[in-house]
Amino acid sequence: QVQLVESGGGLVQPGGSLRLSCAASGTVFKVWTMAWYRQVPGKQRELVATIDENTGTDYKDSVRGRFTVSRDDAKKTVYLQMNNLKSEDTAVYYCNMRISVTIQLSRAYEYWGQGTQVTVSS
Repeated sequence: QVQLVESGGGLVQPGGSLRLSCAASGTVFKVWTMAWYRQVPGKQRELVATIDENTGTDYKDSVRGRFTVSRDDAKKTVYLQMNNLKSEDTAVYYCNMRISVTIQLSRAYEYWGQGTQVTVSS
């Protein structure tokens, strides 16, 4: 089946940058949407950025202008370039994709990455 594998998290200083990657593997015929979420302990998971082939990109207000989401459909990969990171960006980041796993493309399923820790601290 489908698995999403994330990479790129780590520890950075405020103002630094990180680039997260999330690649889908397995039986993937079509990725409809790709998104990034993040979650802080004790808080609900929140949507950070989305990228859709029809509607383009959208961002959480607090990251707009600092984060850029992009996708490489050939590699079945979504990226999140994070610049000018702030302490409040510290969270576990999860990628999400809606994927059709059959050639008929009749149904899409939602898949999640394993999460990658981003820590912004001096």
